[in-house]
Amino acid sequence: MTKQNKASGFSFVFLVLVIVVCLSWLWQADTRGTQLDYAQVYQLFQQERVESFTIDANNTLTMNLTDELNGSKTVRYRLHDFQLFYDQLDDLVKEQTAKGIIKSYDYPPPETTNWLEVLLPWVLTAVVLALMWYFMIARTQGGMGADRMAKFGAARTRMLTDKDKKVTFEDVAGADEEKEELQEIVEFLKDPKKYIALGARIPKGVLLVGPPGTGKTLLAKAVAGEAGVGFLSISGSDFVELYVGVGASRVRDLFDQAKKNSPAIVFIDEIDAVGRQRGTGLGGGHDEREQTLNQLLVEMDGFAANEGVVVLAATNRADVLDPALLRPGRFDRQVYVGLPDIRGREEILRVHVRGKPLAEDVDLKRLAQGTPGFTGADLENLINEGALLAARKGHPYISMADLKEAEIKVIAGPEKRSRVIPPHERELTAYHEAGHAVVMHALPDHDPVTQITIVPRGQAGGMTISLPEEDRSYLSKRYMEDQIVALLGGRVAEKLCLGDISTGASNDIQRASQIARKMVASYGMSDEIGTVSFESGHDEVFIGRTMTQGRSYSEAVAAQIDREVQRVVGNAYDRCEEILREQREALDTVARYLLEHETMERSEFLAVFGETEEKELPL
Repeated sequence: MTKQNKASGFSFVFLVLVIVVCLSWLWQADTRGTQLDYAQVYQLFQQERVESFTIDANNTLTMNLTDELNGSKTVRYRLHDFQLFYDQLDDLVKEQTAKGIIKSYDYPPPETTNWLEVLLPWVLTAVVLALMWYFMIARTQGGMGADRMAKFGAARTRMLTDKDKKVTFEDVAGADEEKEELQEIVEFLKDPKKYIALGARIPKGVLLVGPPGTGKTLLAKAVAGEAGVGFLSISGSDFVELYVGVGASRVRDLFDQAKKNSPAIVFIDEIDAVGRQRGTGLGGGHDEREQTLNQLLVEMDGFAANEGVVVLAATNRADVLDPALLRPGRFDRQVYVGLPDIRGREEILRVHVRGKPLAEDVDLKRLAQGTPGFTGADLENLINEGALLAARKGHPYISMADLKEAEIKVIAGPEKRSRVIPPHERELTAYHEAGHAVVMHALPDHDPVTQITIVPRGQAGGMTISLPEEDRSYLSKRYMEDQIVALLGGRVAEKLCLGDISTGASNDIQRASQIARKMVASYGMSDEIGTVSFESGHDEVFIGRTMTQGRSYSEAVAAQIDREVQRVVGNAYDRCEEILREQREALDTVARYLLEHETMERSEFLAVFGETEEKELPL
């Protein structure tokens, strides 16, 4: 919180307290002594019912009566004019005192009028009203200073911390080609004269594209750390404001700051928040976001040649960016930061285990082999979860068992052993997972089974884990067909062994249907449909673009696609049923083992088929 915000908060609290005090004082002043009127007081003295009385400095008359009045012998009255009371009743008081009727009384000492007490409430009220006007009216009209709007339109940039400045390319693993692309940027920022002498033009902007968690932001910090130059970081959402013109103003201020600190790197994270295609908003083509984008385009185009300012931006939705933003001269390069391969995952793991005590049995190659599809952020989370598990168990070192348990925890969630499961559901889950495992083992192109469990995790009642023998860049038709067959193994096993089916296979059926539809409508793997793609390639909905796009094929073709998808899934179901009928004995054996032990490792699973693991899975 800034000093200005703290001062504003303190002023607000002070105003509230002053208002409460003033209102309380005025209320007390108006409500004191409303129990009696002066005529009643005068009558009490005339009727000789007053036994004693006192008048304090506030002119409050307190009378002790000989009998009760309104249920009390003590009554009070606020005198508006003490002198009137004294002139009218002083002689009577002295007379009754002489007779012994009034036993004691006390007049207030003579005092002069306290003008401060009289005027203070009104002065405070005036001050409160003035301050309220200042904060409510003057602020809206720029009363906080002439530069208030300028500060409001300033870019909310963040500089590198001392920790971030130490980040170099050595801290970025599994992205060798990406680092090579960015090395030119580093060298230019270090020695721009070398490039200028050859007439070369360094790229004005580099767009880092890739799935979330792959290290785009880390790469940008590493570039700044390697170059040793200024680093101005801002999020795309920081440009979006309620007030018109603020976003464009912040863009101008951002690049002004960069030019003043040249050579410098400007990093815009999640640029898709402000760089989306123009004309696709629901509010028309002149909304605030588009004006901000227009200013960004102008600023990137307005760079003088070799000015020493390079723009880095990161997004995982490059498909929604405006084409004008991606043309050469703005973002000259697009660097794709994808999922790391097995060697990259091992390197990333080695980075994240630095400084952590590892047991001798920890094999990072095996761990990398079992984590296909993991991003750098996922791997960092895996190591951290393993450390937490080891600490929870009281172990001085992180063991391989801790890391394998953390791996499954990251994929499917923590175990829920305390969940009460009815016996029939437990049996159904055992046959369901056994069906998956047996079918996977029988399929020649499917990944080998490494673990089967019926312990609930997350939303899953059980799971069958199969790890790939190698990283796949492309999926063959045969492999995808085997995937569908394996996904249907649970449903077929339920029907074959228990004579009933359940909702436990709903996710499996959904995934199988998606694969089949992709094969038919996107990948051209259907002989009936032909080598034709009927999908746009955009898996995610983009409002504005998607709403205006119609289906590029007829209803007859759509019906044909549906029939072909049903045929693919139906053939896979028949093939799965054939496998499980042939392997019924193995299916029952695996299910019984799961019911007894809950978890079945790869060695026990292979023993069912009379096989042994002669060699480790390839790395």
